[in-house]
Parts: sequence; C-alpha cells; structure tokens
Amino acid sequence: RKEYVDLYVNYIFNKSVQKPFKDFMQGFLRGCPARNWKMFSPEELQVLLQGHTTFDWHLLEKNAIYEGYEKLDQTIRNFWTVFHKLTEEKKKMFLAFLTGCDRITGYRPERFGFRIRDPRVENPDEFSPCASTCYLILLLPR
Repeated sequence: RKEYVDLYVNYIFNKSVQKPFKDFMQGFLRGCPARNWKMFSPEELQVLLQGHTTFDWHLLEKNAIYEGYEKLDQTIRNFWTVFHKLTEEKKKMFLAFLTGCDRITGYRPERFGFRIRDPRVENPDEFSPCASTCYLILLLPR
C-alpha cells in the first residue's frame, strides 16, 4: 500500500504536470531569462512578482505627497482619519482603487508613496474622488 500511495502521489504531483510545466517554463524563460532572476532569493522574487500583502498604513500616510494641499489642511486630516478607521480589507480596496492592485508591488514598500491632488473644480460637492492609477494620483476634492 505504501508503495502504491508513493507512486500515486508522485504521479499526481510530478509526472502528470511534467509536460505542461516544461512548456510553461520554456515560455517563461523566453521572456524572462533565468540569468536575470538568479540575483534574487526565492522570497525576494516572490515579493517582486506578487507584491507585499501586509502594510504599514501609517508609512503610506507619511510618504504621501500633497499637490494643492498642505498636510494639515482639514480635507487631508479628514481623509486620513477616515482611512485609518477602515478595516484592513477596505484599505486594500482603496489601494486597488488607487493603483489597480491590492498589493504594494516592488521590493521596498517603505519607498511606496502616492500623490493627493486638489482637482480645483468649481463645485467640489459635485465631484467624486478619482484616481490616476498609472501615476499613483488620488484626485480628492475639498
């Protein structure tokens, strides 16, 4: 029985996926040569490709850059007060709204920042916040 189980497990986890994995690896290495990836440890490579899943939200606030606002403006203070009261899942949803991804990509999350810009619209009450995901800009009306 033990031999049967060992052979079955080997088939399921190794043999049955050998060809699809080989094809995938060949395609992956064509676009991303292995010599470029060898400089990373497995943990670093995982973070680089998948992004960080845990965050220091106060660091995000610290790294924010303000355009048309000052850090102590009431709108900015209100924004961060509400933001820090959100659940972890809602904060990640905000990150997805801002960046297009619910994770902080790149290897150094302490350098991640975004801009909060005043859109300078005539009637701010008729303007909803929006984001420019390519440039990491949150347009936040007063």
